Amino acid sequence: MAFPSQLFYKGEDGKYFAYWPKGYRGRKSTLQSRNSLIGKYTENWVRNLFDSLIDDEELFVVKQAKIPSLGITSRSPADIVISTEDKKILKPDEVKIIFEVKMSIVWNWQYDINSDKLTEIGDYRTHQGKPSFTRSDSILKAIGKCIDIRVFNRQSSKIPIIVLGNAPLSNGFCKKADYLKSAGIIQGFWSLNPFPLNHGNTRKTTPKGGFIRLDNTSELKKHLNCLFNQDLNFFSGMENLKDLGKYVEVANKESTYENKGLAFLNLIKRS
Repeated sequence: MAFPSQLFYKGEDGKYFAYWPKGYRGRKSTLQSRNSLIGKYTENWVRNLFDSLIDDEELFVVKQAKIPSLGITSRSPADIVISTEDKKILKPDEVKIIFEVKMSIVWNWQYDINSDKLTEIGDYRTHQGKPSFTRSDSILKAIGKCIDIRVFNRQSSKIPIIVLGNAPLSNGFCKKADYLKSAGIIQGFWSLNPFPLNHGNTRKTTPKGGFIRLDNTSELKKHLNCLFNQDLNFFSGMENLKDLGKYVEVANKESTYENKGLAFLNLIKRS
């Protein structure tokens, strides 16, 4: 239960706004309580959504999960995890996907405290706040946490990491999202808001799929199943060409593509 004073800015004229409209000239207040309330609500919303989509009875959606072996502790738990065990503290081999949730209020709303009604007064282009993926500080925080997980140790190498939002990715981060996906650090920035604007629409995807706008549950389920069905392996390093050539030569002696790939990864890990 949240009070209007925790969720809405109150103008000098007594009106309540989700964000200060552009051009608002009155005295402005700040909200300290809203971020945690929205965070809890959106994580619950995502958990319930994934619960309704996952048919496999051996998979569970866990909120605020801890994976100590990956450095994910109570100080900074994983927002949402799909795992093979229904518990808060997990081992890396029990984790199928890690989700970081970066959602917020996208549209601007006016709240009438007398009638207890909300009125939409514009999309995010009409208000002063930047929501979700349009906030550079929010994106950088998500990237930093995902990198920390990915490089903590090699136990995270097979776990996909997705950042979930509900707004388009700002133009300055589109190339970075594609690079992070190509490098295997983050498997994508997914927006679950099909219509963030009240007329027209935003980009559907970036060239390499680092950002995707998912327009319905069928699309979301398709992308989830793709992650479940792929045997992904993260690898990184800096080697000279001579050593890389040796690794390729040794790995190429294996009989199948899968064994060649595994041999190459093992050689990279030992270097």
